[in-house]
Amino acid sequence: MKRLSALTLSLFLLSAQSAFAIEVLAEKPDHTAGKVFGGLGGVILGGAAGGPIGALVGAAVGAWGGSGTQNALGLSDTAYLVKTDDGTQRVVRSPNARFKAGELVSIRGNRLARPEH
Repeated sequence: MKRLSALTLSLFLLSAQSAFAIEVLAEKPDHTAGKVFGGLGGVILGGAAGGPIGALVGAAVGAWGGSGTQNALGLSDTAYLVKTDDGTQRVVRSPNARFKAGELVSIRGNRLARPEH
């Protein structure tokens, strides 16, 4: 019985992650990868140089620098501003697929996809 309950809950949670977005509003540059790698490098260097406070400062400076470096090198990923069916707007990353403003899409997990008909 416990397995059936766990399976039911798992299926419910997986289905809840799919939402239909009304439309793609705009394409935006995404610098998440640069922020992550810069922040990790900053934590390591800042922590080695200044302990816990240095790690925090290093993470902030590293994330800012990583984002700027990714932008300056023209290596930005793609994210889209979408308006969901409940009227909220959110930014969703989509590194592999391209969409145009006004296109109807679905959100699966944290990625955009073309709706299945």
